[in-house]
Amino acid sequence: MKSRLKQIQAPIATEMVEFEKKFRQSMKSDVLLLDKIMNYIVKRKGKQMRPMFVFLSAGVTGKIRDSTYRGASLIELLHTATLVHDDVVDDANYRRGFFSINALWKNKIAVLVGDYLLSRGLLLSIDNQDFELLKIVSDAVKEMSEGELLQMEKARSLDITEDIYYDIIRQKTASLISSCCAVGASSSGANGQSVEKMKLFGEKVGMAFQIKDDLFDYGTKEIGKPLGIDIKEKKMTLPLIHALQKASWLEKKSVIRKVRNNKKSGTVQKVIQFVNEKDGIVYAESVMNRYMDEAMEILDTFEPSEYKESLKDMVHFTIDRDK
Repeated sequence: MKSRLKQIQAPIATEMVEFEKKFRQSMKSDVLLLDKIMNYIVKRKGKQMRPMFVFLSAGVTGKIRDSTYRGASLIELLHTATLVHDDVVDDANYRRGFFSINALWKNKIAVLVGDYLLSRGLLLSIDNQDFELLKIVSDAVKEMSEGELLQMEKARSLDITEDIYYDIIRQKTASLISSCCAVGASSSGANGQSVEKMKLFGEKVGMAFQIKDDLFDYGTKEIGKPLGIDIKEKKMTLPLIHALQKASWLEKKSVIRKVRNNKKSGTVQKVIQFVNEKDGIVYAESVMNRYMDEAMEILDTFEPSEYKESLKDMVHFTIDRDK
């Protein structure tokens, strides 16, 4: 996985090294405790997928500029702020195998750290008059919040249609990847049409990415043992939604009851078995592949370049990943 990511990153390898420096600088604080926490956040960074989407999108549509670095930093600052706050809301002690900020420094400090990251992102844009980039990312943060709340609202009644599911994942997940691609294009000096195309490209990739994530819960030969975490948390994802659409009224009532009261041993496994029998996995995979194909069609309208090839590899990476 690491070698594949390195290969995808090749056209922007220098920029990514420079970005790391600039991003760390954007998080600096004179308050010792805050600086210590910022260092901890930087050290536990993930695969750097979001900045990669920004830089590659900029390369596809124009030139990588100073504003591209600021755009990538803005997304990382605002997204990290939402994650820190999410961990407080979820009372989560771990994030990507590391202790969460609230686990180490308690909720009050974690909320203030999230606020600090948010303000640093806003100031970075305002100080450099990157108002268009700020608008793109602020829209994404708004969508992500709405998506989370919509999912929580629907989880109570377990009343989610396929259309509502698409609305939730478009807002919760796809809006962020979409904003990465739009920020990259906008920062490169691309025209409005190209920015919109890259935004739509990112949305399609994000939809495919989330459906892949939902499929992990059910397990396949490639993925391994089913997890059933979404079922335990009463999250209605595409495989289950499709399976329920194909079920009789009595079957549907029985499965909904199992999801609602899933404490009994073997209940989650029965739901997974039901989804498999109703071809929920096969259907979700077909939808995921459709979104991926649509993303590729949009990308194919741009001129050939090494950035474009790497972006294609990124799309495949999001679907081929095994975790």
